[in-house]
Amino acid sequence: MKQAFEPLLDDVITLAHAAGKAILDVYQTDFNVFSKIDKSPLTLADQMAEKIIYDGLKTASHYPILSEESPLSSFEERKNWDYYWLVDPLDGTKEFIKKNGEFTVNIALIENHIPVLGVVYQPTTQKTYFAAHRIGAYKQEKNLPSKSISTRLLQPEEICIVGTRSHITEDLEKFMACLGNEVEMKNIGSSLKICLIAEGLADLYPRLGLTSEWDTAAAQCILEEAGGHLTDLRLSALRYNTKESLLNPHFLAFNQQHPSWLDCLEQFTQR
Repeated sequence: MKQAFEPLLDDVITLAHAAGKAILDVYQTDFNVFSKIDKSPLTLADQMAEKIIYDGLKTASHYPILSEESPLSSFEERKNWDYYWLVDPLDGTKEFIKKNGEFTVNIALIENHIPVLGVVYQPTTQKTYFAAHRIGAYKQEKNLPSKSISTRLLQPEEICIVGTRSHITEDLEKFMACLGNEVEMKNIGSSLKICLIAEGLADLYPRLGLTSEWDTAAAQCILEEAGGHLTDLRLSALRYNTKESLLNPHFLAFNQQHPSWLDCLEQFTQR
């Protein structure tokens, strides 16, 4: 298995870096912002990164590609895919527009509904998180050697939760209130939230709002290889390409289960 994934992992990291360079080229200009049909924002950076990744993956393998910025294949076609690439060329477009640096390139390989390879690259800091099934999870900063990463043990007396400023919902506020005062909150955009848990800098990311499958797949592989979990609210691991819709259920990313937050979860699972 290791021999099968390592060459692909190198190719995907190279593509993520190339896409990240194109994104930064746009980031440093007074770029225009457009609206897609669903009213979500779109920039030239999304489109440039999409082309680089799409063309590169076509060269690297024969697997089909499902990407946020490309026409979507129907479920009738997709349901027969054993392997496919799942891509968000610019995760955190709203953070990109705000110019706070908290956006990423996400590329995952899905095997029978499970992410088995994942790369998350933050262009502004040149941090690369990557993992593949049975290879482990790693972080590389700029051109320094990569280092193995893993989740930390939960210290229930002070839980570190990660979230996004632009996605504070009423449900999340209720969840935080249930946890009480012994909670540290870190605000950060895109799939970096999941990566912080993977490298042992946070404990829990409750996403009580809508996301799409390309938002989570790459980071899920990294988190799971680092010893963590990404599940729905009933603690079943997220699976991909199982239905027509590409929306995820509400989910949790965490290092380990603990009564300190499991008890608070009951108010959402009993609805």
